[in-house]
Amino acid sequence: MGALWGLHVMAHTYASVYVHCVFSTKDRRPLISAARVDELYSYLGGIARGEGLTLLSAGGTANHVHLLLGLPATCTLAHAVQKLKGSSSRWMGSGFSWQEGYGAFSVSSSQLDVVKRYIQNQEEHHRKRDFEQEFVALLRSCGVEFDERFVFG
Repeated sequence: MGALWGLHVMAHTYASVYVHCVFSTKDRRPLISAARVDELYSYLGGIARGEGLTLLSAGGTANHVHLLLGLPATCTLAHAVQKLKGSSSRWMGSGFSWQEGYGAFSVSSSQLDVVKRYIQNQEEHHRKRDFEQEFVALLRSCGVEFDERFVFG
């Protein structure tokens, strides 16, 4: 019928969806020890694979993580973040929890290497500014409207 009406049906779905995701520990407490950080990133990579996501880069400091994710067309951002935060929080053990919200910023394919470098150089970035300053700068640079009174509430 589609040919009769000049319509064509796509047989497959194609997507190129990359997201720079940022979230911190509850109250931005320094709960991610240097001894466990590599294990945490590996664990997050395993969760990502299990959900059909691609973890392209992971980095952060003792109180937050940055993840560069490739999302399949079948997965919502909210679902991906919920799985990553929920599973990793339980894995980190009692006394550990992530903040309630997160930041997510779209990344074009041409900027993947730039964002990867940014994520890998978190220690250097945080010699100049803390997480709160970095997060607000990300919101501004990505054109996200926000009220500073409620960002870290």
